Order: sequence, then C-alpha cells, then structure tokens
Amino acid sequence: MEITSSFLDSWHGYMYAGAAVCMGMAILLLAYHELRIAMLKDYKAKYDYVNLHEVRYFWYSVMMVVFAAAFFGNTIGSQAIQEEGHRWFYVRLFISVSFVIIAYFVFFSLVRIYYPGKLERRLYKLRNTPRTSPDGNIMRKLAESEEEHHLEKEQVEDGKVHSIDYDIWLDDKTGYKKIEKYSAYQHAEECSECGYFTLKIHHEDIAQAPTLSDEGEMLQHYRCSYCGHREQRQVIVARLSANIA
Repeated sequence: MEITSSFLDSWHGYMYAGAAVCMGMAILLLAYHELRIAMLKDYKAKYDYVNLHEVRYFWYSVMMVVFAAAFFGNTIGSQAIQEEGHRWFYVRLFISVSFVIIAYFVFFSLVRIYYPGKLERRLYKLRNTPRTSPDGNIMRKLAESEEEHHLEKEQVEDGKVHSIDYDIWLDDKTGYKKIEKYSAYQHAEECSECGYFTLKIHHEDIAQAPTLSDEGEMLQHYRCSYCGHREQRQVIVARLSANIA
C-alpha cells in the first residue's frame, strides 16, 4: 500500500478530530459529574453520589485522555513515513495501540491505589459539613455519647453489631433532627503494609454476642486489595439496651 501525501493529510485530520473529541469528552464527563453533585442540595445525597460514582467518572475521563494521546500520536513522524515508506505508518499505528493497552493497565492500578485517599478526604468533608434545618438554622452534629437517646432501638443494636455509623444532626432551636446512615464496608483505610488507601473490611464475625448484662466481641477482618495484606481487629460491642428513650 502506497502512503500518499493526500492520504496522510486526511488521516491526520481524522486523528486530530479524534483527539479533540476525546479531550472534550474527558472534560465533559468531569463537568457533568461535578454538575450532578452541585444540583444535589442534601449533603448526604452528595455523599452517596460521590461515593458511588466519582471513581468511575474519573476513570472514564482518564481513558478519554489516553485515547486522545493515542490519536495525536498517530500524527507524529509523517516526514519519516513519506521518506521511508508505509512500513513506518504501521509501526506508528502499532505503537499507538500498544500505548493504549499499557496505559490502561498502568492507570487502572494508579487510580485504584492513589485515588481512594483523595476520595476519602472529599467524603469526610461532605459528611462533616454543617447541615441546615428546614427553618434555616445551622444544625449541630451530636457526639456519640448523645446519639443513643435519639435513635430507635433497632438502629442502636444495628450500630453495635454491624459496621454501621449513624450521624445525628440536631437543630437546637426547633428540635428538628436528621439521622444519616453510613456503612463502613464502603470505605477504604490506609494499609499499614503498603501505605495505600486500599484496606477495607472484608467480613465480620461475632465472637461473643452481647447481652443485657455483658458486652460482646466482634472480629473485623480487613483485606488490602493492592498488596493482599490481611489484619484482624477486635471490637467491643456494647451491652444491649432494655429500653431506648
């Protein structure tokens, strides 16, 4: 196959267009994600949306940038192709495809290892941003010692036995109360072995069930998705309450 100047000009036009489209898609994906977050007025809704979707949108944007780089790479070295022949055209194409494949695995690992730390900081900020009551008053987040008196009995027991946290926001002026439920299974911690935010609860075992008179014991089994490190943590489960006010 003979590579003519007109063919290369048309090829480059398509490659530039592909690179521009991919870069535009990367920007639009991130902009759409942030717009969806901004449209949510409730911070718990923002928290849940970010927790479920942010890594996915970020990963899609990264791959769009990779594709844009591959398209642009197919416009480099045209002089050599015209001088040396069509062989270098296919070499350039092969290099571009290889770049996409290698970049996929490299960035997949990088996103999985490094992005959870950034995500956890954003989630922490969303979780602890002061809420506003329907009357427009700034609400106060209750300390753990205050929470039990504002929860139903089932919620208290659920929080004791399972990896579930309840945040309670209270409007001291009107008494309005907002209860938010969070699951520890969805969140990563820093692994003591590799230092990445890839350590999550894998499963839990009740070593000793709590009773009305005695505390219980729960074993939380953590596993790092990066280095495979495992660790076990003992959690004391509070005695069951006979009555919740």
